[in-house]
Amino acid sequence: MEFKKVGVIGAGTMGTGVTVDLVLHDIQTVLVDLSQEILDAARQEISQSVRFAPMIQKGIPKVPVKEALAKITFTTDINAVADCDYIVENVTEDVAIKEKVYRQLDGICKPEAIFGVDTSCISITKVAGFTGRPDKVIGMHFMNPVYAKPVMEVMRGFHTSDETVVHSEEFLALLNKKAIVVNDFPGFVSNRISHLFMNEAAWVVQDQVATAEQVDNIFKKCFGHKMGPLETADLIGLDTVMDSLQVLYDSYQDPKFRCAPLLKKLVDAGHLGRKSGRGFYPYSK
Repeated sequence: MEFKKVGVIGAGTMGTGVTVDLVLHDIQTVLVDLSQEILDAARQEISQSVRFAPMIQKGIPKVPVKEALAKITFTTDINAVADCDYIVENVTEDVAIKEKVYRQLDGICKPEAIFGVDTSCISITKVAGFTGRPDKVIGMHFMNPVYAKPVMEVMRGFHTSDETVVHSEEFLALLNKKAIVVNDFPGFVSNRISHLFMNEAAWVVQDQVATAEQVDNIFKKCFGHKMGPLETADLIGLDTVMDSLQVLYDSYQDPKFRCAPLLKKLVDAGHLGRKSGRGFYPYSK
């Protein structure tokens, strides 16, 4: 299967990250979001990432910013992905929103197009049920920063075909990535475990056992993690972490996924992490 053009739905943190990786590997991309304001912000973020990625990560192709942007169609019209070979969806972690998007995509995209669901915790099988092509729906858990991650978690839904898995592995190979293919249960492997880490870390700070910095330093300096759980939560977005914990709680009805009140408080205050300029830590915008 050829991947001449890829559609990316959602121009937030992950959507822009996926787009950067695509254009750095010379793949024409259609980036869709709801407003021109969001797309303009994405254009700025993509420009910065294309410029600095080769300096940060060894082996990343050096592509002039103007050349990279020329490979991207920025649009608010979802119909622009009609001729795309592969779709990577990155919209809000909300089942109702995803359902609306997938019903639209199913009516727009060519029959052979594959839908890659970039979700933190929502069941791939559930999402596939919103389409008439459940065999062509697969989970694609891109992690941040996308261009720096050579391995990723790929989730096989109940109906995902062997052919879709193979084509998805071929698609990732174009980005110099390998897949670890796992089965579909809410949260899968990485987020089912990592969100417990992040949530419990928030409880520890709330209970005044330690500061956010102390918690993260224990994980970095004692366990050798590159980032602590609260730094990771800030990078992902505290609102996304909170929404994902709610999905996990609703899916398993297990109190271990109950969101820490401090995490909810920070989200209510608009302190969403790096993207808002403040979360557990302050950031320069």
